[in-house]
Amino acid sequence: MGVTALKRKLKRKRLKQNTRVIKIKQLSAKPVIKNVDIEELKKNFA
Repeated sequence: MGVTALKRKLKRKRLKQNTRVIKIKQLSAKPVIKNVDIEELKKNFA
C-alpha cells in the first residue's frame, strides 16, 4: 500500500496557519510611542 500525499489539503492548511499567525501579530502589535513636547505644541497654537 502506498501513501498518498494530500498536497492541496496541506497547502490550504498552511495558508490558514500563516494567516492566523499574521492576524495574531497584528492584534498584539503596539503602536510606537513618541515623546511629544506639549509646551512646544501649545506655543504653535497661541
